[in-house]
Amino acid sequence: MTDVVSIPLLGDSVPTYAHHDDAGADMRASESVVIAPGERALIGTGVSIALPEGYVAFVVPRSGLAVKHGITVVNSPGTIDAGYRGEIKVLLLNTDKENSFAVQAGDRIAQMVVMPVSRAVFTPVAELSDSVRGAGGFGSTGVSA
Repeated sequence: MTDVVSIPLLGDSVPTYAHHDDAGADMRASESVVIAPGERALIGTGVSIALPEGYVAFVVPRSGLAVKHGITVVNSPGTIDAGYRGEIKVLLLNTDKENSFAVQAGDRIAQMVVMPVSRAVFTPVAELSDSVRGAGGFGSTGVSA
């Protein structure tokens, strides 16, 4: 069973789930913009929300825009904290080297995923416990199986 949280919203475009079991709700552009190759644009959605305390919303790319047009969200995931009440804007990047991408008002440009938040208590220690991975970072497991 999926948890449901009620989120007050101001705006004409309500985020919508394409399928009943989707994690992300589609966000729509409230303005038309052309993004040149290699350029980025901050695009309004015309939507403001009031997340309940203990929740966060993440703005993430739409896979179809990424694979078909090279359009992604620059700061993915964009974090919307529970205390933020301003318009949600999406920072899109056109990674295509040759073609501009036209965003029309009403286009689905990103997805918003709402999740509960766990608060951490950071405790300074003299050393950390061992693990199998240890300090192995970027690329430490290789490419091939």
